[in-house]
Amino acid sequence: MAAKESSKRPTKLVIFDVDGTLVDSEAFIVETQRRTFFAHGLTPPSAAQGLSLIGLSLPEWVARLAGPDAPVDAMVGTYRRFMGTLRNDPQYREVLYPGIGALLARLAARRDIALGLATGHQMASLGELVSIFGWHGLFRTVQTPDTAPSKPDPGMILNAMRVTGAAPADTVMIGDSTFDMVMARDAGVSAIGVSWGYNPPDVLYAAGAERVVDSAEALRFLLEARFPPAGEGG
Repeated sequence: MAAKESSKRPTKLVIFDVDGTLVDSEAFIVETQRRTFFAHGLTPPSAAQGLSLIGLSLPEWVARLAGPDAPVDAMVGTYRRFMGTLRNDPQYREVLYPGIGALLARLAARRDIALGLATGHQMASLGELVSIFGWHGLFRTVQTPDTAPSKPDPGMILNAMRVTGAAPADTVMIGDSTFDMVMARDAGVSAIGVSWGYNPPDVLYAAGAERVVDSAEALRFLLEARFPPAGEGG
């Protein structure tokens, strides 16, 4: 799936959230949510409610949406089954946001930067996205609820820094949710929000974002200003 996490010490660490940051999965998530709730005789929450909690681990996400008396474990199993079905339906297929593929390729080509993922996906589900988008070997560190507590606990970022050797001052977390911003803040690293995901800029700023960008190109400029390529300012 991803490259094995190594003991090498990269100069800089750039960590991405997945849903709402790299991948436009709105149609996929909303339909999977809708089918899961109906399958258990429950009224689905609104799309906005469901999307606002993306970033949590799946069990916590379901529990918050369905309530403490819901059959959470059974609903998680149902959700995962519908995920497998809908990933084969072009109508709900997940796609990269504009410019993301080129941005990842540009960053991955730099020897001074290590790329990471920190996501609410479990490893098995994330592995499917890695295959779909050809991300094998792209990310030096991959953190999921299998390896750390669910967001917004800072454990995913702390793990990523530990295995790559990056310092907090040289680490950036990029995401679209308040959970990403709080996680970054509590880990002592920079938080960059993206406006194209599932939370508006004002909410991201309130949660601790240092900047919120409106495009992959703007994100590239921001990262290259923060971490100049060799020969461009230090």
